[in-house]
Amino acid sequence: MALMLVLAIYFMLPLYFLIVAATKPQGDLASTSGLTFSNFQLFDNLHTLFTFNDGIFARWILNTVVYAVLGAAVGTLISALCGYALAKFRFRGREFLFSVILGGVLVPSTALALPLFLLFSELGLVNTYFAVFLPSIVSPFGVYLARIFANAAVPQELIESARLDGAGEFRTFFSVSFKLMSPALVTIFLFQFVGIWNNFFLPMVMLQKEELFPITLGLFTWNGQTARTPLLQESVIMGSLVSIVPVIILFIVLQRFWRTGLAAGSLK
Repeated sequence: MALMLVLAIYFMLPLYFLIVAATKPQGDLASTSGLTFSNFQLFDNLHTLFTFNDGIFARWILNTVVYAVLGAAVGTLISALCGYALAKFRFRGREFLFSVILGGVLVPSTALALPLFLLFSELGLVNTYFAVFLPSIVSPFGVYLARIFANAAVPQELIESARLDGAGEFRTFFSVSFKLMSPALVTIFLFQFVGIWNNFFLPMVMLQKEELFPITLGLFTWNGQTARTPLLQESVIMGSLVSIVPVIILFIVLQRFWRTGLAAGSLK
């Protein structure tokens, strides 16, 4: 327990520093301790953040929500369908296909950025929402987890019963299997959501229009301008704090489901 307490303090210290720094005026960031509060200007900093450059930060939040929510939802559905098919259908090349998918887990996303850029350039999709959205809906790990859970949580007898009752394959999946797989699907959704929300390298490669930036790329752009515009430093800190709030809320709301999914995936 003592070790757990030390580790908890270690991991929570940067978050505490971020909260403290977000409440300070620009002049106090360097002149006061990073772990103690000074002049409380949290709401003034929030106002500055959301009004700077005609409120572009609010647009970045909206972009990030679109990328993360839609990308995670569509990616979870695709992973569930693929994992379910690999677990419950027998067809030639199934194990080879699954091995290829597992190989995709080992490929770092940064290694795929340049090929994706060249491909999307040929399609004329660079500098559009699709340039970030389409690569985000593919999750080899999600397919892997969905297959493991579908194989363990969805009885073959239940599927056969649904087929005997006249249900088609898609109706069987959405009416029967989807509900049984829900803990794993919530886990996949959370992994997808966090991965897309924190995605930086792919948007940096694909996007040039500031109006299409997610929060990560927008704050990076501001941080590069702090040398000639020092007041942006406080907005970068405040924006970083705002950016993690939705992720924390989502984990708190869905923690019961994703913990169940993780345990099932590791044991079954």
